[in-house]
Amino acid sequence: MPALVLLGAQWGDEGKGKATDLLGGSVDYVVRYQGGNNAGHTVVVGDQKYALHLLPSGILSPGCVPVIGNGVVVDPSVLLSELSGLNERGVDTSGLLISGNAHLITPYHTEVDKVTERFLGKRKIGTTGRGIGPAYADKINRVGIRVQDLFDESILTQKVEAALDFKNQVLAKLYNRRAVRTEQIVEELLGYADALRGYVADTTLILNNAVDEGKVVLFEGGQGTLLDVDHGTYPFVTSSNPTAGGACTGSGVGPTRISRVIGILKAYTTRVGAGPFPTELLDADGEALREIGGERGVTTGRDRRCGWFDAVIARYATRVNGLTDFFLTKLDVLTGWERIPVCVGYEIDGERIDELPFSQSDFHHATPVYEYLPGWSEDITKAKSFSDLPKNAQGYVKAVEEMSGAPVSAIGVGPGRDETIQINSFL
Repeated sequence: MPALVLLGAQWGDEGKGKATDLLGGSVDYVVRYQGGNNAGHTVVVGDQKYALHLLPSGILSPGCVPVIGNGVVVDPSVLLSELSGLNERGVDTSGLLISGNAHLITPYHTEVDKVTERFLGKRKIGTTGRGIGPAYADKINRVGIRVQDLFDESILTQKVEAALDFKNQVLAKLYNRRAVRTEQIVEELLGYADALRGYVADTTLILNNAVDEGKVVLFEGGQGTLLDVDHGTYPFVTSSNPTAGGACTGSGVGPTRISRVIGILKAYTTRVGAGPFPTELLDADGEALREIGGERGVTTGRDRRCGWFDAVIARYATRVNGLTDFFLTKLDVLTGWERIPVCVGYEIDGERIDELPFSQSDFHHATPVYEYLPGWSEDITKAKSFSDLPKNAQGYVKAVEEMSGAPVSAIGVGPGRDETIQINSFL
């Protein structure tokens, strides 16, 4: 049985939660392998809508073990609040596993994140202000706090002191903020220890054993390919690796164990925050996509920037992730346009290119080259098979597939759990 990676093939918000949930009944483990509560998944089950931020989408599927891997940064207050909210709605969260090696987001991380972004002014990155970047920076600087440190007060105190030695200098002398007291942070973090203790495990061992036993393990990325810190539109990126390679480092499961890599593509394109976006629409079409698609961030509540489908980005995602399949979401949002532009290349300084430019400067100046596909007006939300779609909708899917370089194996035709056309099995 396979180990699968499921990730965003654009700038995030593509509908990964729905795709994960679709597979949930067949999957034994769902693993979140990077990011923090700066990402959000919306999953609709019947008439119930769930907004998940830190928790893997598999937590909504009975019998599926949700796992927060070592590559995630965890704000314990947010995690416990999210668990409490699900419990109040009757969702069983007792099976959650959290890697003891996952790093913690502390109050000083969120403070540094917010004041740094304000200090940058017009050069700001557009972070969520939730401390994700500073927590990852501490991890790389080897002054991070890990989940397992909650259970040893002596080690926890030493690590918090080490982290604050420098940060307090920055907060006080650069940003004119009060220094953070070690005792205050230690006391707060220790207050989470008992509530989290029962969830913490050696998840790397558990997941490798699961693969050995033939269990189906699904690795779920947050954000998207173009927000990857190495392969995205740097510096307007997240602080981790949502790409397929991040699934291995963020879980401790080696690349030879993974059999499928599924990219989630929205039938158009969106992004949140600052940074280049060649197909962005600042007109009535962009506003229509935003309103029809409900394009507001699950975690931030910010309006998403909207634009037409970008095949250059899709091809790039296929290449850097080794994608084997696409799940095309929100096809229904495009219903009603007489013709639909699709970006097939860029023009930069009068030259046509068909691949993503490696130069940040070139990408900022890229102008989309469009082809126009015939649209459709029929309601497609009740379609159960590919042949149920209008001919022009079928043609759009086939064109996207050909331009993107991997087969479209599933299509989202509405927000509901059952509003999906499955063309090829992912398992």
